[in-house]
Amino acid sequence: MSNTTGFINSAPDWRAQLRRNQARTRWVIAIFILFYLVVGLLIDTYIYSGKYYNVGLETIFIALITFHLTPMATLITAMIAIISLLVTYGLYDKIMLLGTDYREITPQSAQSLAEKQLYNVIEELKIAAGLKYMPRVYIIKADYMNAFASGYSEKSAMVAITAGLIAKLERSELQAVMAHELSHIRHGDIKLTLMASVLSNILLIAVDILFYSAVFSRDRRREDNNGLMIAIILLRYLLPITTVLLTLYLSRTREYMADAGCVELMRDNIPLAKALVKIHQDHLSNVNTYSQEYSQTAHEDVRRAAYVYDPVQSGIQPVKSLSTLFSTHPDIKDRLAALGVKAADM
Repeated sequence: MSNTTGFINSAPDWRAQLRRNQARTRWVIAIFILFYLVVGLLIDTYIYSGKYYNVGLETIFIALITFHLTPMATLITAMIAIISLLVTYGLYDKIMLLGTDYREITPQSAQSLAEKQLYNVIEELKIAAGLKYMPRVYIIKADYMNAFASGYSEKSAMVAITAGLIAKLERSELQAVMAHELSHIRHGDIKLTLMASVLSNILLIAVDILFYSAVFSRDRRREDNNGLMIAIILLRYLLPITTVLLTLYLSRTREYMADAGCVELMRDNIPLAKALVKIHQDHLSNVNTYSQEYSQTAHEDVRRAAYVYDPVQSGIQPVKSLSTLFSTHPDIKDRLAALGVKAADM
C-alpha cells in the first residue's frame, strides 16, 4: 500500500470488477426482457379472457406461450419497443445535447491550447482503447464540472465535456475522465442504458393502459377473474418502483465498469480518484450556483445517468422525479474504494 498526496492507495483488481459487473449487467437486461414478456402476456391473457369466458386463465396462458393463440399484444409492444429504440438511436446526439450551449471541437475548430489538448487526449485514448472510430467531441458552455458519452456504436459515439471541467482539472485528471467516458463507449454502455430506459417507459405506459382498462371495464372479467385483477393492480404499483431500481442498479454497475476500464487504459488509479474528488468537492463548494445552472439547462433528466458525476450526490437535484430519490451513480466513497483508493480528507 502506498501513500500518494492526500490518498491511501492499494492495487485494485480492475479485471475482477469488469467480470463481476458484466455478469450483473446481463442479469439486469434479462430481467427487463422477462418483465416485458410478462406484461405483454398479461395483456394478451386479459384480452383473450374477455373473448373466451368459459376458459380458465391457465389454459389461455399456456395457449399463448405455445402459440396456439397469437400473443398480439406481446408482439405489438415488442414492435413498438424496436421502433422506439431505432428512433432513439438515430437521434441520440440531439437528445443528449438538447438544451445545452455546445460547440463541436475538431483539430481545425479548436480555439485554444486547452481545446487542442482535449482533442489530442481523446485521440490518444481512442488508440489505447482499440476503438476504430474517433468519437465526436463537444464542449458545453457551463461552469459546473461534468462530462458524458453517448452513441449506440463506436462509429456514432460522442463525448461532451463542460468548460468548467477543462478549466479545473490537470491533464492527467482530464485524461482519466475521458478514459472513463471512452470505456462507456467501448463497453456498449450507452446502448444498454438507452434500451433499459426505453423498455421501462413503454412497460409503464402499457401497464397503465391495462390497469385503467381493467378498472373501468364492466364486462365479466372483473367479476370472474379476481386473480387476474389482483395481478394487474399489483403490477401497476410495483412495476414503476422496480424499473427505477433496476435502471439505477444498471447505471451504477456501468459506472463501476467504466472506472475499472479507465484504470485498464491508464494503468493508474490515482488520476481518476483525484478527478472524482475534485469534481465532488467543487459541486459541494458551489451548490447554490450549480443548482441554478443545472435547473436552467433543459433536459437534465436525459443526461443525468450518463454524467461522470451525479450532481444529486452534492445535494443538487436537476430534475424532480421518482428517480431523484436515488443517485444514478455509486457513492463517491464506494467508487474510490473500488478503485483501491481512500481520500484522506473524505
